[in-house]
Amino acid sequence: MPFISNCTAALLAVVSAVSFDPRQVTAPAASPGTAEFVVFASGRQVGSEQVTVAKSGGNWVITSTGRHAAPIDITINRFEVKYASDWQPIELSIDAVQGTRTLALKTSFGLTTAINEITQGTSTNSKTDQVSARTVVVPNGFFGAYEALAARLAGAAVGVEIPLYVAPQTEIKAIVKGIETQQLQGSGAVISTTVYELAMQNPGATVTAKVAVDARGRLARVDIGGGGLTVVRSDIASVAVRQQTVRNPTDADVVIPAYGFNLAGTVTMPTQAAGRLRHPAVILVPGSGPVDREENVFGIPIFTQLAGALAERGFLVVRYDKRGVGQSGGRAERATIQDYAEDVISVEKWLEKRKDVDKRHISVVGHSEGGAVALIAGSRRKEIASLVLIAAPGTRGSELILEQQSHGLDSLQLSEAERVAKVDLQKRIQTAVITGVGLEGLPEDVRKMADTPWFKSLLLFDPAEVMDKVKQPILIIQGELDTQVPPHHAQKLADLAQKRKKAPPTEVVLLPRVNHLLVHAVTGEVAEYPDLKEKTIVPEVAKKIADFLAR
Repeated sequence: MPFISNCTAALLAVVSAVSFDPRQVTAPAASPGTAEFVVFASGRQVGSEQVTVAKSGGNWVITSTGRHAAPIDITINRFEVKYASDWQPIELSIDAVQGTRTLALKTSFGLTTAINEITQGTSTNSKTDQVSARTVVVPNGFFGAYEALAARLAGAAVGVEIPLYVAPQTEIKAIVKGIETQQLQGSGAVISTTVYELAMQNPGATVTAKVAVDARGRLARVDIGGGGLTVVRSDIASVAVRQQTVRNPTDADVVIPAYGFNLAGTVTMPTQAAGRLRHPAVILVPGSGPVDREENVFGIPIFTQLAGALAERGFLVVRYDKRGVGQSGGRAERATIQDYAEDVISVEKWLEKRKDVDKRHISVVGHSEGGAVALIAGSRRKEIASLVLIAAPGTRGSELILEQQSHGLDSLQLSEAERVAKVDLQKRIQTAVITGVGLEGLPEDVRKMADTPWFKSLLLFDPAEVMDKVKQPILIIQGELDTQVPPHHAQKLADLAQKRKKAPPTEVVLLPRVNHLLVHAVTGEVAEYPDLKEKTIVPEVAKKIADFLAR
């Protein structure tokens, strides 16, 4: 039985003879220090980990503590791995809890052996594996371990192979398939990172991961393809930092006043003015998580592309960093989806004052959770001309999360009892957050993560309650292969919209072979995102929006 069951973050084991690559012969160094990492699964924050890299007696020592909720479901009391100066592993020690089971692992390394003592609950077993020299130790669910991988990758070339020991399972091979540099724009400074695209050779399939390493040889970010999992250092995910990405030819950065802070955004002007002095305008509202104005997911800058396509059709388009994200002010940890709706209204009021905007034709386009935010904004601001809801939830937020959890559990090899236990725990967490009763019975780290204004507001959001107050025409766009917000949500929204008194026009567009990211896909599963060949949103999205708004 594996020490850590394969879950969202899993790098599955495969038996392979992995040899040291002679193209990487130096012993790269990292800068000692402590960092906090935030963990997101499918755009939703599920955990955090505090990681320290230290030099002791000539050896590298990486330690961490933290908590990751479902689907990872691990409490890290202490993780510690020690390497020699050349990154030859010496020993690994783990004290953790997965679900309700105590987990302990002690591993001692020889040059090509790993001797494990594994304790799960009351059962203790021993296991010896053959490993490669200078293997990188990456047990599933312990992301501080990736600091060693970042150090090993620093300066590596395309084609380099690095052995990874998924302790205490077996060793796999990571191959560097691509390298790119990224500039993260902060207030007054630019953080340079090198992003290494890795192919993890797992049984039956190859999992793609991207590891960003800063100039100090420290881990900045990890994106793992096995379930839409992102691990990002908190200073990079914080206010005033955003990735500089591809821009549209008519993009111009702007600052938009909100309530007590500013939102940083980009306006994309129509490519052809066609004699207009004032243009119809569109506000793009992003989904959940620390999303900036580009809404870049697995290399697909969804909003940058959508803004460019709408501008080509004569619209002035504004997109912005969410409050507390990128270069926008405000505090994300205190925000609710109602607060995000107020930010939309601030953008709409700002657009009304622009001399190049037709204030009678300012529309709001929300993607995913942004659709819920757009609905709320529309219900509060009659000056908004129309709404476009893309992959938006049609049920109460608490129901959607349970639906997403159920779909995620389908991919795990769980007994019926284990599945029921996980669903019951999720229900107990949601009930405690909604009612405020029972929070004290949750583990402190779970309570800290779940008991937030945003999570409570999402659980309580009910489109049926908001829709009655929405007077605008509504266009609903849905990908047929969307597994994050399945297609039946579009019909639920349409039914609600059509029941309104004196119902304004409502249209539904179902895009065949299109996933949640608005690109063509095969399965639509989150696990497929890293391997998507198509990195451009389908043109039908902009066309359908433009045609609807023109009507």
